[in-house]
Amino acid sequence: MTNVHTIECGQVSLVIRLPEFGMPEIIHLGPIAEEISAVTVHRASRVNGMDISVPSAVLLPVTGMGFFGWPAISGHRGGKDFTLQFQNWRIARDGNAHRLNAIDAVAGIEISILVTASQCSVLTTSTELTNRGNSSYTLDRCMAGSFLVSEGPGTITSLTGMWGREFQKRQAHLNPGIWLQENRRGRTSHDRYPTIATRVGSEEFVFHLGWSGNHVIAVDTLDDGRRLVHLGELFEPGEIQLGPGESYVSPTAYAAKRSEDLHSFVRTELITWPGGAMSERPVTLNTWEGNYFDHKIASLRSQADAAAELGIERFVLDDGWFGQRDDDTTSLGDWIVDRRKYPSGLRELANHVTNLGMQFGIWFEPEMVNPVSTLYREHPDWVLHVEGRPLLLSRNQLVLDLTRSEVSEYLFLTMSRLLAEQPISYIKWDMNRDLTHVGGTDGRPRTSAQTHAVYRLMDRIRSSFPRVEIESCASGGGRIDFGVLGRAQRVWTSDCTDAVDRLEIQRGASLLLPPEVLGAHISASPNHQTGRILSLSFRALVALGYHLGVELNPLELTAEEKNELKYWISLHKRLRPLLHGSDGASNFRQEPLDGRYVWGATRRDLAVAFVAQGPQMISEQPPPVKLALQGPAGRLWRIARVHPLTPEFVRTSQSQDDMLGGKVAFTAATIASVGLHLPMLRPESAMLLEFEALED
Repeated sequence: MTNVHTIECGQVSLVIRLPEFGMPEIIHLGPIAEEISAVTVHRASRVNGMDISVPSAVLLPVTGMGFFGWPAISGHRGGKDFTLQFQNWRIARDGNAHRLNAIDAVAGIEISILVTASQCSVLTTSTELTNRGNSSYTLDRCMAGSFLVSEGPGTITSLTGMWGREFQKRQAHLNPGIWLQENRRGRTSHDRYPTIATRVGSEEFVFHLGWSGNHVIAVDTLDDGRRLVHLGELFEPGEIQLGPGESYVSPTAYAAKRSEDLHSFVRTELITWPGGAMSERPVTLNTWEGNYFDHKIASLRSQADAAAELGIERFVLDDGWFGQRDDDTTSLGDWIVDRRKYPSGLRELANHVTNLGMQFGIWFEPEMVNPVSTLYREHPDWVLHVEGRPLLLSRNQLVLDLTRSEVSEYLFLTMSRLLAEQPISYIKWDMNRDLTHVGGTDGRPRTSAQTHAVYRLMDRIRSSFPRVEIESCASGGGRIDFGVLGRAQRVWTSDCTDAVDRLEIQRGASLLLPPEVLGAHISASPNHQTGRILSLSFRALVALGYHLGVELNPLELTAEEKNELKYWISLHKRLRPLLHGSDGASNFRQEPLDGRYVWGATRRDLAVAFVAQGPQMISEQPPPVKLALQGPAGRLWRIARVHPLTPEFVRTSQSQDDMLGGKVAFTAATIASVGLHLPMLRPESAMLLEFEALED
C-alpha cells in the first residue's frame, strides 16, 4: 500500500511517495507538475541487485535494506540495531507544515520529518529521531534534509575563503561519486559555509543549512545519474547519545530556486524585528578602526558630535570599554566598565549619543575568556577542555562552557545589568576563535550542545530586552547562517573593509542574504587591512547598497571629506527604501565581467545600478550593461542622475554623455536585450546610475 503526497511551495513542488516500509521516495522536486502521480511507476531492481526494488531517490536514505549510497541517518545501540527500516508512515498537515511520521519497531527508533512550504517559495525540512528502546542509542549521523537534483552535466557553487576574504565563490562540475564538505570549526566558519548552489541545464537550486556549529553537506550521485543533496549537523564521535525516550532534533535545511526567494524569506519569515517590522536600517558609526583600544571619553563625545552632523543614526562602542582592556590579551569575561577610561561609567557617553538623536550600541564577546582575567582566575574550570590535554589558545582566548548553567547565568546577569542600566539598543555580538577540545565536565564532546547554549543565551537576551537588536560577528563573517539570523538582525560581513576586496565578499554573501542585513562600512584610506589608497567615492559606492556604516574616526576627516561623506550618507538615506526591498522593489546582481561588477535594485518607477570597476581590465571596451527593469517591455526609461556627478571615465563619446545626461530614452526591452554602452571606468572607481520611468 503506497500513496503519493504533493507539497506545493510557490512555483516549486515536492512530490513524495510514502511506502509500506523504507523511506519516502522523492518522485519530483522542481516546477509544479500536474497529475504527476498518474505517471509514476515502481522501477525494477538493477541487474544483479536486490530481488525487491529499493528506491534510491528518497528522503534521508538509510543503509542495510538495499540502499548502497551515502546514508543520511546512521547509528547503533551498543553495536546492534545498526540498520533502520521505518514503516507505518503517516502524514499530518497543519497549514503549510507537513509532518511525516514512522517507526522502526525492531530498532526502537521513531522518526518525524517536518517539511514546510514557506510563503516565499522556500522549502524547509528538519528531522527528529526519538529513542523508543530500553537502552541508549548512539546517533552517528542525522541529516536535516535530502533534496533531489536532476541527472546530466551540471555545476556546483560553494562558498569558501578565510578571515578577511569571506564568501569567495568556487564552481566545480557535478561529477559522479560524492561531493563532500565537512566543517569542524565549531562555528559557521570562514572557509566552508553551509550553502551550495546547483545548476543542471536550466534547473537551479540554492541549498542552505541554518546552523552555527559543525556541519556536513554531501552530494551523492545515484545509480541512475540523479543526485541527492544532504545537509545536516556533523557530530563528534559519540557526541549524540539518546537515552530511552530522548530525542534529537536537527537544524533546519532550506531549498529555493532563486537567491531572491531566500532574500524574501529572510526579510519576512526568518528575522524577528523589535516592534514586529523592520525599521529603516540606521547608518552606523562603529568605533573600532577609529580608536581600537584607545578609549578617551572626550574624543568619543566629539566623534559622536561629528557623526550626528554627518547624518549617522547609530553609534556603536566597540572593544575596549571593560575590565582593563588595553589590548587583546586581557579582560574578556570581566564585563565591568573600565573606570580608568569611563570614570562616570558608560552613561555619560550613552546619554550624550542618545541626546544627539542616535542609537547607542555596544560590543560584547560573551563566549570567550582571557586567561588574564578576573573571571578565569576565579573559575578556571569554566572553560571547555579535555582532561589531560593542553589548553589551546587562539587570539589569546579560551572558550567558556555555556552548557553549564552557572556559566550561562553569569553571562546573562552581567550583560543584563549593563543593558538595564544604559540606553543600549544594539549589541555587536562577537566570537573571535574556532573551537578546539570541546569537552564538557563529563569528558564528552559538547560542540552541538555549545551551539544550542549560545542560541539560548541570545534568545534570553532578546526576550528580556526586546528593543535590543543583535549583530552577529565572528572575526567578521565566521558566524553567518539562518540559525543565528533567527536571533539577530544584522551580520558583520567581513573584518576586511577594503572596498576592492568587498566587491567579491558582498557578491558571494548575496547568494544567501539580502543587502539590508549585510554590514558594509566606509573605512579610512589607506585601508587598515590592505594598505590600499582608494577614493572616498569608490569606498562609499561599494558600501552604499547594503546596511551602511562608517568605520573611521570622523575627527580625522578634512572639511572636504566631511562634506562628501555627508553627501553619500544623504544619498543612501534617500535610496534606502529601494535598496532594501521596500515598496515592491527587488534586488539584482550580475556576474562580474572583466573586473566590472554590476548590482542594484528596481521597482516599477525607479531603478538604481551600481557599476564598479575592480583593479584589472583586459578588453578594449567594456561590454554593454543589460538590466531587467520592472514593468512593461515597451515602457520608456532614462538615466535621471549619475553619482558622482563626474565619474572617473577613461574616455566618453558625445552620445554617451547625452545618455548619461538623461537626453536619451530607451525601452525596458532595449536595455534588457541590447544593453547600455557605458564609458569605461578607471580601475578602482565606481558610479551609481538612477533610472526613472517615463509616462507610458
